[in-house]
Amino acid sequence: MLVISNSKAGTNEDTQLRIAVGELTIAGAEAVEVAYSSDAKELEEVLDGGHETLLVAGGDGSLHALANALYRRGELGERTVGLLPLGTGNDFARGLGIPLDPVGAARAFLAGTPTPLDLFVDDTGEVTVNAVHVGIGADSTKEAAKWKKVLGPVSFPVGGLIAGWAAQGYRMMVEADDELVIGPRHKVLMAGLANGRFIGGGSGTLDPDARADNGTINLVVSRSRGFWRRAAHAVRLHRGTHPMEIDVYRRQARSVTLVCESVTASNDGELFENVTARSWHVLPGAWTFVVPSGAPHGSSV
Repeated sequence: MLVISNSKAGTNEDTQLRIAVGELTIAGAEAVEVAYSSDAKELEEVLDGGHETLLVAGGDGSLHALANALYRRGELGERTVGLLPLGTGNDFARGLGIPLDPVGAARAFLAGTPTPLDLFVDDTGEVTVNAVHVGIGADSTKEAAKWKKVLGPVSFPVGGLIAGWAAQGYRMMVEADDELVIGPRHKVLMAGLANGRFIGGGSGTLDPDARADNGTINLVVSRSRGFWRRAAHAVRLHRGTHPMEIDVYRRQARSVTLVCESVTASNDGELFENVTARSWHVLPGAWTFVVPSGAPHGSSV
């Protein structure tokens, strides 16, 4: 078993990592090794070791980096992946019901079940583990990044308030399985593609019904209709009740296409600027992921 950690992680993350590795060792996990990487090149070197079981010590960004590296190498189906959620947001872990404390996460991994889970991939070859969102959701992530080191998880709702205050919406054309969902005549507050339920460090529920094993993309498109409706939408997004809104379109699809004015996109918390067109398709059961025993795959427990 190889535990992969970010070599640039801070003191707190390093302490949590030592606690988790200690728990794995005490519980009798065989041959626990720890490797550090800080960029794509170092990650490639780590993966050259050929370990069949990979345990990511980090957040959504670290998991995103690993999934993309395995996809590029053609090894998604050859490794078993687990997660010790030591990041700031940990949205994918929340959706799978993985404990957020290091001891609980280590125990959940050892008692967990290797399960085929879905991924998305876009037309640039970028893989998504948890969620993609464009518009106000990505604007919120961008603002939160400015406060992340100071505020930690609190940076996500703060970013949402700052971005939401100035939001006007974007012109977009969104298609699902080649069917028009919404055209550019209407402004869109956010378009989101969910594999996991949560975004923004659990501050938002992108789709309460999203599952990482249903073989589809859960698409959510929210229209922009005035300040007070946007404010109400933000509250409902946090509670996961926004699908009840008349201005929210939701459906499952195997492929999604987006054409829009220049926007920021967030892919598992990684920001991509000046996006004007993207298409995605689902990769059903693309990798084997260790989920807590008895937990719904991609929904809360």
